[in-house]
Amino acid sequence: MFMRRLTRTFATAALATALAVVAGCSSDEPEETGGGNNAAANGTPVKVTYLTSFGNFGRDSYAWVALEKGFFRDAGFEVDVQKGQGTGGNITAIVSGKADYTPIDLTGGLLQLGKGVKDFTAVAAIQQRTMAAIATTEDKNIKTPKDLEGKTLADTPGSVVRNLFPTYAKLAKIDYNKVKWQDGEAATLIATLGSGKVDGIGQFVVGRPTIAAVTKKTPVFLPYSDYLTDLYGNVLVTSTKNAKEKPDQVKAFAAALLKGLEYALANPKEAADILKAKDPTANPVAAQAELELMGAFVRSAGSGEKIGTIDTQRVARSIAILQGAGQVPAGLTPEQIISVDLTPKA
Repeated sequence: MFMRRLTRTFATAALATALAVVAGCSSDEPEETGGGNNAAANGTPVKVTYLTSFGNFGRDSYAWVALEKGFFRDAGFEVDVQKGQGTGGNITAIVSGKADYTPIDLTGGLLQLGKGVKDFTAVAAIQQRTMAAIATTEDKNIKTPKDLEGKTLADTPGSVVRNLFPTYAKLAKIDYNKVKWQDGEAATLIATLGSGKVDGIGQFVVGRPTIAAVTKKTPVFLPYSDYLTDLYGNVLVTSTKNAKEKPDQVKAFAAALLKGLEYALANPKEAADILKAKDPTANPVAAQAELELMGAFVRSAGSGEKIGTIDTQRVARSIAILQGAGQVPAGLTPEQIISVDLTPKA
């Protein structure tokens, strides 16, 4: 009798297990896709808002590429790509929760951190070298940093070019107080330069083709990297809360975006055409040229570094430069602005 009861017990358990397996495989239930490199849960994409670094130029087209080629979708994301307004504005959007991811200039982030702005963190590098520069046109007769004295420049209030200018001025041995700055908008800065209302603007060096196309003049650049050799360019940031609570999701998003970056650099014409399709106001010829110029900044020649990596020792040297110029207080460390565990490994 005991053996018959025991046999019935095992049979019942086996039947229950079989039914559970069948139920788990039923097409009526969504398949689990979480884990690994896919951020989706139960087949539902994670909705996020992404801001470009500054307007909609070729240098930012890689986000549109990641969207169009399905890299975001394959990683489990539904991404709303919007125009950014530069480092300061983009950080504000991240901290306030209005955006989930955006590129900012790492040095600009350090300057904001030095002012007490917190709750954002870098998770991948976009450019290994800073692209910050003062841009002007040949007719302004600005050939050296010293020629900026007595001139008027324009940029957005939160731009790294504008906020880093005191350090640049100190190293370039010019009087910062003899240079006037006025506020500008990301979308109209180049047109403002072309109109002659200002002598120069804050811009990335890869903006040369776009400036030439808009102003119909020969661009002239004063790159910050001539004096600030250790500075990184743009890095991908998210909120500190997001990085701590959803690390796998953050790494999945960064990987998808960097895949778009690599594709855009390898296929600049296609990337420029994608940008044009997404934003009819974009100039595809200038966008392609920007991407071709940007390649050398994303992976420094001969470095062999994997795209996206961040060297904390280099960041520490950047902090030391800013401290020496009096632009950030003592005590800042790379780990206060970088989520080292989430950045791509070399």
